[in-house]
Amino acid sequence: MTDANLHRKIIHIDMDAFYASVEQLDFPELKHKPIAVGGSEQRGVVAAASYEARKFGVRSAMSGVQAKRLCPNLIFVKPRFDRYKTISKKIQSIFYQFTDLVEPLSLDEAYLDVTENKKGNPSATLVATEIRNQIFDSLQLTASAGISINKFVAKIASDYNKPNGQKTVNPEEVPVFIENLDIRKFHGIGKVTAERMYQLGIFTGKDLKRQLLPFLEEHFGKSGKRFFDLSRGIDYNEVKPNRLRKSLAAEHTFSQNLTSEIFMLDKLKSISNEVSQRLAKSDLSGRTITLKIKYSDFTVQTRSKTTTKFINSTSQIFSIVEDLLLADDINNSVRLLGISVSNLNTLNENKPTDETVSAQLSLDF
Repeated sequence: MTDANLHRKIIHIDMDAFYASVEQLDFPELKHKPIAVGGSEQRGVVAAASYEARKFGVRSAMSGVQAKRLCPNLIFVKPRFDRYKTISKKIQSIFYQFTDLVEPLSLDEAYLDVTENKKGNPSATLVATEIRNQIFDSLQLTASAGISINKFVAKIASDYNKPNGQKTVNPEEVPVFIENLDIRKFHGIGKVTAERMYQLGIFTGKDLKRQLLPFLEEHFGKSGKRFFDLSRGIDYNEVKPNRLRKSLAAEHTFSQNLTSEIFMLDKLKSISNEVSQRLAKSDLSGRTITLKIKYSDFTVQTRSKTTTKFINSTSQIFSIVEDLLLADDINNSVRLLGISVSNLNTLNENKPTDETVSAQLSLDF
């Protein structure tokens, strides 16, 4: 672990069941009841679930039909993204009272670098507590926080004491914290990569740390170096204020190769919905839709279309993707499908700044 890592104080703030909590705030009759934002008991996909619904296993990205089956008393609520965006701006205004180094990830979460902060508070733990208290006092919404030496550890830590809690991983605690992690907690390790690691006998951060860099690069390509660093608590990614996102994508690798275009379209509809929800969550739209097809022989093909207007709805995205899929023959079985949206409506926003905080401190965390 480098000295530079030890001198950064990063907070990851994550609102608790944000969409659902806003609905319960605005409509008191929904408080303490299992609700799902988005979807319905006949169709659609859940965008967010209250904690009362989560107790029954209801989760975001789950079909409304499955959610209702798990929780018969589930109440479906239509999303109100304009309302969520308004509250998100108020939350961000609180962040900027403490630091200008704020990197929003979506409407309900952000990274903050408080190595140096406007309050002059040397304790990142106390800063996080003050931010969470201020959010609750002004908006009656709860947030959870993770505090540590870098973005990787802080984001994982923010999940530990949800809802309405926080966890600090001090510099000297980072190695053991990472060694005890299930490898599925590592960013970039999804279901498919996790299965490959399991086959190699890698189940925890400690198992991953035992592997040599050449071994990881052999099995995981360019991601091998990233996994090597993370297992040692190294994350050089800085908090980037006014981050200018260039594209947003989602892709699925299938356990069995697809040969029927009907099945492919069914999968693409689900992926379109996932992309649409992520665009809405980040207040984004785009003009270029790209379909990615990876065949069973691992060759990759992309097909794109650019529209005259910005779009972000599931139906708009899927309509274009459907045309792209059917525009040419599929001559081989397909193992992966993906959709990306680029030419986003961020061109007029401020460009990322290269200014970072590098002051070395030896204060309490």
